[in-house]
Amino acid sequence: MSTFTQRRGGLRRGASGVTAIELVIVLAIVGILAGLSVPAYRDHVLRANRTEARAALLSLATAEEKFYLQCNEYTSALDAAAATVCSPGNLRFPTASERSYYTLAVTSADANGWTATATAVSTRPQYGDTRCRTFQLTSTGAKTARNSGSSANDSECWNR
Repeated sequence: MSTFTQRRGGLRRGASGVTAIELVIVLAIVGILAGLSVPAYRDHVLRANRTEARAALLSLATAEEKFYLQCNEYTSALDAAAATVCSPGNLRFPTASERSYYTLAVTSADANGWTATATAVSTRPQYGDTRCRTFQLTSTGAKTARNSGSSANDSECWNR
């Protein structure tokens, strides 16, 4: 017989499957990597979803300014189903953000300005973002945010 045939036969005899210890080690490594990456991924998703609150408030700001041009005052009444009318002041605008992660409200409005908030909905995943629970925007352009403990967290929430 040739050397090739003997070598092939020798490889077949010496080759074995994956041992249980090797399998356990691989599963442990995968578990550790998953344990480290899942929280980081969740944090990234929550941070990315903050853009929904910021975008909704900026759209609301545009709608309020348009309302002011028509009615010479701002309004705190938001109703997506009703038409925009000056008296009584009603702005046709939804009270929830695009994916309903945040509720929108105009907390104060008069002829001089307005203040609007976007608050994470407790039944939605974004409520888990304890660092940026509430966003606020005023007619002067002031942007503020609060965490779940009602402490200010403006720079992280509006700039990241």
